[in-house]
Amino acid sequence: PQAPSTRNDIRDCSADPPYLPPTATNTTARLAMLRGIIQTHGVHAYIVPSTDAHMSEYISERDARLGWLTGFTGSAGTAVVTQDKAALWTDSRYWTQAEREMDCNWQLQRTTSIESIGMWILKAVPAQGNVSLDPFLFSIDTWNSYSQALHGSGRTLLPLETNLVDQAWGDQRPLPSSSKIYSLPAEFTGRSWQEKVAGIRQRMDQHVRRPTAVLLSGLEETAWLFNLRGDDIPYNPVFYSYTLLTNTTISLFVEESRLSVAARESLRSGCPGPLCVELQEYGQVSTHLRGYTQGNVTVWLGTEYTTYGLYAIIPQEKLLKESYSPVMMAKAVKNAHEQEMLRAAHVRDAVAIIQYLLWLEKTVPQGQVDEFSGAQHINAFRWAQEHSRGPSFQSISASG
Repeated sequence: PQAPSTRNDIRDCSADPPYLPPTATNTTARLAMLRGIIQTHGVHAYIVPSTDAHMSEYISERDARLGWLTGFTGSAGTAVVTQDKAALWTDSRYWTQAEREMDCNWQLQRTTSIESIGMWILKAVPAQGNVSLDPFLFSIDTWNSYSQALHGSGRTLLPLETNLVDQAWGDQRPLPSSSKIYSLPAEFTGRSWQEKVAGIRQRMDQHVRRPTAVLLSGLEETAWLFNLRGDDIPYNPVFYSYTLLTNTTISLFVEESRLSVAARESLRSGCPGPLCVELQEYGQVSTHLRGYTQGNVTVWLGTEYTTYGLYAIIPQEKLLKESYSPVMMAKAVKNAHEQEMLRAAHVRDAVAIIQYLLWLEKTVPQGQVDEFSGAQHINAFRWAQEHSRGPSFQSISASG
């Protein structure tokens, strides 16, 4: 019988000494730093998600807290750190990758259910212990699920507005993007941002609850509403922002210095008046929302993109919540001009694909092509097309 083959591209924590492949990240110092901070805050377990403050599907390097802490760079996962244990939960797409990237400080949990995370926490954290997280990185549903999992156990779910991973990461953490936020030309949108705002205000008026404001947390919501674009997250034409739109005012929370001159002029063109966009610091959204909800108001939001941190600021009786905000619903229905632009974009992309297939037919028989060189080629063909701003995800170019 053949001896079982030993894989050297994944870790072996049962070996003595443990075997780590060259792709694994040494997380000992990072964990020690985080544990010191956790102890200072009187916390027994700290939960780290793979999301950002806008529930984005893709995130920037600055928001890759899970990746920095664990070494694991997959797009979905959750880590929990206590004083003597550290575990990562991820789904089956990423099990092999996690075994390649993590060192033996980490247990790999081959599930993603919050129930299983809760069970692990109950074993690892003493009764009366504090389980903590950053409420601005968890959806309302996820927060409620953790709350439910710990309910009646004697453990307290403690929101901490200071992110403890950011503290541990310190000045090694990547800086926020400084690239320009620009206006999308009218030829692509079919509607001015003023028309879009008027449409949303009309929906507010027609709603049976008569909300006085709409809160936007999803990055594509604000980008669509104001016909603005950026590149804060790879493969996504968005920028970090929040919007609070009321019947008479518009507050856009964004790094003002990054707006192009044309974008700033466009947003300020209706000042003073109900179509004047007041620019506020990105980090001021919580303070502003807290002040606004002191009044006789009703805030309409979409629960899919709003974090528990923002949601918890609004008193329940002043809240109108639906799965998606009216902006997300309006954005989903493309006007005739947008439909025409979509078709034209697909035609241009089809040209690049046909050029690529032709190139493959000629060069594959020569044995010189692999998936990586293929991806570089298709990217080049796409960039050559008019209006290209780059791919919408990393090219998965060819197989077999």
